[in-house]
Amino acid sequence: MTQAWKISTVLLVAALAAAGIHAQAPEGPMTPQPGVEPQKAPTGFKVQSLLVNTPVTVRNASGQMVHNLEASNFRILDNGVPQKITHFDLGGDPISLVVVVETSSRIATILPEIRKTGILISQTVMGPTGEAAVIGFDSRIHKLQDFDDTTDKLEYTLSTLEEGDDGSRLFDAMSKAVEMLKQRPEASATDLGKRRVMLVVSEAHDSGSEDKLGEVLRRAQLANVAIYAVGVSGAKADLKRNANDDYKKPPRVTPEGTYSTPPPPGTVQTPTTELQQQEAGMPAAGAMALAVWVIQHAKDKVTTKQLEIAAAATGGVHASAWKHETLEKVIDEIGGELHAQYTITYAPMGTDGEGYHEITVELDRKDLTVRARPGYYLSPPGM
Repeated sequence: MTQAWKISTVLLVAALAAAGIHAQAPEGPMTPQPGVEPQKAPTGFKVQSLLVNTPVTVRNASGQMVHNLEASNFRILDNGVPQKITHFDLGGDPISLVVVVETSSRIATILPEIRKTGILISQTVMGPTGEAAVIGFDSRIHKLQDFDDTTDKLEYTLSTLEEGDDGSRLFDAMSKAVEMLKQRPEASATDLGKRRVMLVVSEAHDSGSEDKLGEVLRRAQLANVAIYAVGVSGAKADLKRNANDDYKKPPRVTPEGTYSTPPPPGTVQTPTTELQQQEAGMPAAGAMALAVWVIQHAKDKVTTKQLEIAAAATGGVHASAWKHETLEKVIDEIGGELHAQYTITYAPMGTDGEGYHEITVELDRKDLTVRARPGYYLSPPGM
């Protein structure tokens, strides 16, 4: 084989390789040719591949829910940028429900009432087309039931709740529920899917959790989980226990700076609680403002209004089962709202990716009021 033939063969292979490279999309930036204007990238872009689902409750001046609106009546904005609604429904989407229930000895005298709520939760919250799972918690997290679409199983699981120790890993239990719900199919423009709902029945008290509330709520928002919370009162449990005991036990002492339950509705904040919030850098405001603060400061500790914040951050509702409100009535009202509210879904376009995204839902009717989740948070890559 001659030297000239070898050189010709090498040149031919190099030419073929070069042709193959030019036939593929370039891997790096291309140098613009003289006289040719470089092509501009589009200014609007989709935020990752995120699908944002927000429950929307609409009420009239009398407080009654409004059920006769269409998608065209709504306008939704993400950080002020109008979005295209990809899915719209009124109360019809089937529900994937996780019931997170405290079983600690702190609420031992309330457990008999909680055990009776199975049939009500299955009928009014889960509904005939839904599915439900159950998580119990004290100082440990117990997966008591995986997702099942039979009402009998949910009712049996709740009716056989066992009293645990005096621990209360509320945030870890909520975190587990978010992870379970993330695996369920959700509604989109092409798939009916299911609405992801968490129902928490617990004191607003956490002890020993590894997860912080803000971190849990960030994940819940991105997973489109709506949190509904029924606050039971540890003080009420103590009163019942003392009434049944032959002697009076000393009242529980709550450590300074923490609160086992939120104050009853209408309670005026004292200068002490306002000062504690200011010292922690938290706004002395309502649950919605606190929810936004908690999401933006996810690693900070929250010691008050935990369940109210969780509900406000995700578009749900918090209600307290105080002496004038029975557990059954609160759960019935939650179920009624869940199956009579609007579900709006959109894929974010034309807005910055990282950081906090404010969701604004507007109506073309000024005589109605709207409640929806306030937003969601996208962490920078690698965080």
